[in-house]
Amino acid sequence: MVREAGKTDLSIVREITQTTIRSIYPRYYPAGAVEFFSKYHSDENIMADLLAGKVYILYADEVPVGTVTISENHINRLFVLPEHQHKGYGKVLLDLAEKKVFENYDHAEIDASFPAKKMYIKRGYKEIEYGIITTDNGDHLCFDIMRLER
Repeated sequence: MVREAGKTDLSIVREITQTTIRSIYPRYYPAGAVEFFSKYHSDENIMADLLAGKVYILYADEVPVGTVTISENHINRLFVLPEHQHKGYGKVLLDLAEKKVFENYDHAEIDASFPAKKMYIKRGYKEIEYGIITTDNGDHLCFDIMRLER
């Protein structure tokens, strides 16, 4: 079951987001980039999205296992807890996000991290731009901006 999250769900969204970042991203990115991801998904940024009604939580057997944020045509903060990955939960969240985006837009965009890029390619997303952010310690955060046309 997926439901829209509210301001009382900050701790749930934070836990899913930060646990996934801290568990998965160090396998793909240098420390400075992982720290950047963590700070980018701060309580303040999550709460702003919660208050704007942009955040959804996926539950499996009444346990929160994933989250996604939808901001206009941009899909953001799509995370599934590591122990629940490879069970189709990311697909459920992406299906919901795309459906909501395509209600008002002709394309969806997402900033694809290395761990998730393969999933987006399989769904038909195309790379439209390559991004690099210099982070602490001179580390670099590299990602693809990807688009799916309706």
